[in-house]
Amino acid sequence: MARMHSRAKGKSGSTKPIGKVPAWAPYKGKEVEKLVVKYAKAGNTASEIGMILRDSYGVPSVKTFTDKRITEILIEQNLAKELPEDILSLIRKLNDVKQHLEKNKQDKTALRGFQLTNSKLRRLVKYYKRNDKLPAEFNLDISRLKMYLE
Repeated sequence: MARMHSRAKGKSGSTKPIGKVPAWAPYKGKEVEKLVVKYAKAGNTASEIGMILRDSYGVPSVKTFTDKRITEILIEQNLAKELPEDILSLIRKLNDVKQHLEKNKQDKTALRGFQLTNSKLRRLVKYYKRNDKLPAEFNLDISRLKMYLE
């Protein structure tokens, strides 16, 4: 499949780990869940928690250990953020590009990046509204991006 904003094609770089708990795994499901909650309370995002568990604890996939995704565990424990993580990262990126454009009005490449990121963000918001992850009355206000990051 082609990339979203270019004509480049290619394969993704990673493959999912095997769907069963490995025999060498030092942790059980409840222990992994406790680790997820611990790192969420420390202020880490779901993807950061997954990387920490993979790199430091040898947990290849939280879902194979607990039968739940990291975000599902966070929702159960009331630790999930209001907006999904991918929307927040796109908002952060859009905010950075917007600040850059205020200083450098002549930067057309950055302007194009702003437009592409904005369209990606709007498409993602539309998807989350359609799948009831965001309320139907949610409106993204580009002029007040910092409000979403606080």
